[in-house]
Amino acid sequence: MITGLRVGALRLSCLSLPYTAEAPLLRPSLQPSLLRRRRHTIRLFATSCSAPPPRNRGERQKVVVISGPTGAGKSRLSLELAKRLNGEIISADSVQVYKGLDIGSAKPSLSERQVVPHHLLDILHPSEEYSVGQFYEDGRKITEEVLSRGRVPIVTGGTGLYLRWFIYGKPDVPKASPEITFEVNSELADLQRDGDWDAAVELVIKAGDPDVKSLAANDWYRLRRRLEILKLSGAPPSAFQVPYNSFKETFESSETDASDINSSSAEVQESKSKDLDYEFLCFFLSTQRLDLYRSIDFRCEDMLLDDGILSEAKWLLDLGLLPNSNSATRAIGYRQAMDFLLLSREQGGWSSSKDFYRFLSEFQKASRNFAKRQLTWFRNEPMYHWIDASKPLENVLSFICDAYHDQTGELKLPRSLSMEKDISSPKDVRLLKAYRTKNRHFISREDCGDILEWVRRTQGEATVTVC
Repeated sequence: MITGLRVGALRLSCLSLPYTAEAPLLRPSLQPSLLRRRRHTIRLFATSCSAPPPRNRGERQKVVVISGPTGAGKSRLSLELAKRLNGEIISADSVQVYKGLDIGSAKPSLSERQVVPHHLLDILHPSEEYSVGQFYEDGRKITEEVLSRGRVPIVTGGTGLYLRWFIYGKPDVPKASPEITFEVNSELADLQRDGDWDAAVELVIKAGDPDVKSLAANDWYRLRRRLEILKLSGAPPSAFQVPYNSFKETFESSETDASDINSSSAEVQESKSKDLDYEFLCFFLSTQRLDLYRSIDFRCEDMLLDDGILSEAKWLLDLGLLPNSNSATRAIGYRQAMDFLLLSREQGGWSSSKDFYRFLSEFQKASRNFAKRQLTWFRNEPMYHWIDASKPLENVLSFICDAYHDQTGELKLPRSLSMEKDISSPKDVRLLKAYRTKNRHFISREDCGDILEWVRRTQGEATVTVC
């Protein structure tokens, strides 16, 4: 059974792991031996740290935001940046909040958490729900605590809605009273017990929220929340003003007006961003799509070594959870792994190489599609500077550190580090359409023999573990 360990915010001297100055942010993948050792080895080396620059009274404090698609190297960059800026990392990842979901969420290792304090990791049991509203409250509270200690908040993750609310603010949607919550739970209880998702959606549509059709299937938590809002206000969530939408509309309007007075897009953005609670320095890491997809495919393979994500998926099933039944079990990797293990349980613990490779292919495809959705999401975010993750780590670190300490308010990303938001080359478009996965570890039938043996050994007589 996998258990989650929580490491509190440790106030340590600023320490550094060695790295090669010319190493790119995006690494192809972890070697198997490194994957096995990374959670148990800690090598600490002293280095110097920069304190945050002095702040004038009334001046907004700076918060660094690092995002990017899955597998782009944002965790590595954030760790090294925190060492240089005397920072603490606040996770903006909707899966890393759960105990025991370590490998599939690429959670920072315990040794990394000893070097730099991390927050919002391992705070919930996988059976619990965590909302974007709760992240907003937790993230803002921790940000204030980090700033009060004279340290730099570095918010890191790829959950776009978490970061959007964190930066721009949350909609002024009413909180449900205990009476409303009880009423909603009573109305949906039988439908949820019977698994009748379509009937539940229809119920909420008739109550006045047609947009509920866009929810992911079996997302009962958000379905209940939408019905609560309807009962509380008589209006659907879409009726409430979203701070991001207001910011973007004003920004785009100002950008259009600026074309008549020779103002740059950066100047318009800087002017509008002064309305926000903090001075946000936002960076989005990415790389050429083909390189990113290849890295993601290798990463999925690595997560299967030494049982890996399969053992965590087994734990979820043993707790009595089913795939796609709540936030934790909807997570990419866990959902596919749980389906694969359930199939083997139905077959008395037996599984074939065909079943395994189908699971691996679905895992890789879902991960690539998620990265594609992340890229699309952040293209619409005006605050982010897109950085090429294939560039040397030292160059990226130096730029972000300089940007943090800059007092002029003019942040200009050098062309040498810049990443294009769209695929413009016809050749790249053709190559992307022709992309096919080429595995590194799992190629032939024999390569998955150890995993199939583990499945037969552990799934033949599956038992449920008491939470």
